[in-house]
This record gives sequence, structure tokens and C-alpha cells, in this order.
Amino acid sequence: MSKHRVVVVGGGFGGLQTVHGLKGADADITLIDRRNHHLFQPLLYQVATTVLATSEIAWPIRRLFRDRRDVTTVLDEVLGIDKGAKTVKLASGRMVPYDTLVLATGARHAYFGRDEWESVAPGLKTLEDATTLRRRILLAFERAEMAEKTSELDSELTFAIIGAGPTGVEMAGMIAELANKVLPKEFRKIDTTRTRVMLIEAGPRVLPAFTEDLSAYTKTALEKLGVEVHTGKPVIAITEEGVTVGDAFIPCKTVIWAAGVQASPAARWIGASADRAGRAVVGPDLSVPEQPEIFVIGDTALVSQDDGKPVPGIAPAAKQQGEYVSKVIKTRLAGKPVPAAFHYRHQGSLATIGKRAAVIDFGKFKLTGGLAWWIWGLAHIYFLIGTRSRAAVAWSWLWIYLSGQHSARLITQKETLKDES
Repeated sequence: MSKHRVVVVGGGFGGLQTVHGLKGADADITLIDRRNHHLFQPLLYQVATTVLATSEIAWPIRRLFRDRRDVTTVLDEVLGIDKGAKTVKLASGRMVPYDTLVLATGARHAYFGRDEWESVAPGLKTLEDATTLRRRILLAFERAEMAEKTSELDSELTFAIIGAGPTGVEMAGMIAELANKVLPKEFRKIDTTRTRVMLIEAGPRVLPAFTEDLSAYTKTALEKLGVEVHTGKPVIAITEEGVTVGDAFIPCKTVIWAAGVQASPAARWIGASADRAGRAVVGPDLSVPEQPEIFVIGDTALVSQDDGKPVPGIAPAAKQQGEYVSKVIKTRLAGKPVPAAFHYRHQGSLATIGKRAAVIDFGKFKLTGGLAWWIWGLAHIYFLIGTRSRAAVAWSWLWIYLSGQHSARLITQKETLKDES
């Protein structure tokens, strides 16, 4: 008799945690992802801003499960689900059968109906996004060095980050650090400290998910780094020449999108109800209503907390959901009562501001400044995979902290000074 077939789509935090949790289950597990690596997304912005190398925050999925004979890794892209035949349709033409399906396919950028902005205002969700942004940031300084007109110089040295959540705040702070602390001695014609970094938020304050006092601290800390914080006015237009905020046009050659996300098309694959962001509505056990053999977790799922608010789309939440789903599957296979409904345990909110300050909100316990930065760093190092990665990242951060120099300032892919937007 063949074993129960579990197919997990997505090698992010939720998908990996599900596979880890299924160790020892009487099942054959297939993990499908269109990339061959697991990515530690919370540190992507540090690749984009020349702090870390790509290899320090990503690991080959096959290596992670090389000792698990029950796990088969498939590098392919999912095109759809045939619920009647219980198969997953892949871009290669293969059909992968399942008895239990776990969709942990994550999310991408959302441009609120203005998808044409993506080419000039890329977001940050993948390694490719990070290296693209790193290239654009570094090329902006190179083009500024060659600029012959003041207007060209000013637009090249202006950076606009749209969206003031943790990613936007972290990007703005690190670009300001790069311009003011790292690069000044390396150029001959331009003064990189003249760089204008703008953080633009349509809402009334930065870090809206944090408390107002931490939001106010973050705004002040960013301004001390030289970041211009613009709140209360939405972006109306983005072109290769700049951004329009409210009724004001700002010449700007580098725009970074950090304003919103859209779930993967997983809900459409299975015909599930979804919210405006495309997240599939799931039940208390994270399965799809009337489809108990299909689970949806992470950024792909709309999971309600006890107070009715949705579980945030962050790594700890996805890991908790993956752990829970693996327990449900194992108890079903063992014929035992399934666990109680999923309950999200919020472990705190963290965001860094440059390389010497951060904000931490653990509910009753809040912290800002340098000590918060060290706690933020230790927390992220703890969640990295493998001793080598932890040591490499810790050394990179310590070196930058002591020397002020970033070691990953490589312009890769397109080797041109023309604006590739």
C-alpha cells in the first residue's frame, strides 16, 4: 500500500516549517518551488543596500533536506490545481498527485491597479529584486558622477521609497547611511552627502502597525540620518523622470516600492473565497472550507485572530502556521483527534533604522535605540539557517558597525550606466 502523499507548494518560512514538522510521519512529501533556494526575506533589504551578499541569506532547498529520504524536491512552477483528480499542474507539463495539499506560495508587490509602475519602481520580495535594486542604487551614484547638468545630478541623487512600513523604513535608513557614511570618499566630482532620500507614506505616520510613540521615534531617527519623511499624501504618478506626490512633482531617477503586497494566485487555483489582496479565506484549522485536504498558510492565507483582525504576513506567523498544519496532518494520519483551532502567538514587532538604531514592540515591553538594534540583530541571526550563515552575517554586521564600510557593493547583471528602467 502506497504512503499518503503530501504536496507542499512554496519553500518559504511556512512551507519549510511544514516539511520539518512532518518528519516521522507516514507520508511521502513533495516540496515544489520555482526557485531552488529558501530565502530569509527579512534581510533582503540588506542585500539591496550592499550590506550582505546573496549567499548569506539564501540556502539551496535540496541541501536542507538532503538527509530526509521522505522528501522529494521539485524545481518547477505551479500553473494550477485539478481538485477532481487531486493533482498539481506544473509548467513543465508534469502532474503531481496529492492526498493532502499545502499551499504556502507567498505574495508579491501590489501597485493598487497601477501595474505599469513596477518597471520604474521595483519592489523587494526575491533575490532578483534585491540585486536589481542594488544595481540601480549604485548606478545612480555612478551616473551622478558623470552628470554635466545640475538638474541631472539632483535627480540622480534623489531616492524615493514608497511606503513606510518596516521595509520602507529600513531601506530609507540604509540608503542614507550609504550616501552619508560609506561613499563620500570614493567619488571625486560629486558630494554624496547631498543625496536626497525621501520616505513617502500615504497614511498619517511611519510604521503604522507600531504604536504611535515608536512611530514618532522612528520619524525623528530617520530625519537625524537625513531622510525626508513625507506623510499624509499619496503617490499619484511614477515615471522614469520622477514621482508626483499630491500635486507636487519631484525629479527622481530611483524609486523603490514598499507600499503593498498581493497574494499569489493560489486562491484562484482552488476556487476559494479571497479578500481584496487575494488571500484565501481558511477555517480554524487553516484548511479551505469544504476542502479539508487543502491547507493554505502564510501570506497566501487570510487567517483571523481572536479579535477578528487578520494574522500579519510576517515570518513568525508563517512558521507557526506551518508547524500547526504539520501537526494536523500527522494526527489525521495517526487517526487521533486533531489539535484545537490555530492560535497565533505574536512574538513582537521589530524594525531597524540605519545601522545603529531600531525599534522593538513586545507589547508591554518597548525598546528603542542602540540596544534595540543589538537585540534586533541577535533575533535575526538566531533565525538564520546554519552556523556558517549566522557567523557570516554576524561578522558582516560587526565589520560594518566598527569600520563603516559595506562589503557587497558589486554592480552585477547589466553593466551599463544607462537607466535600465
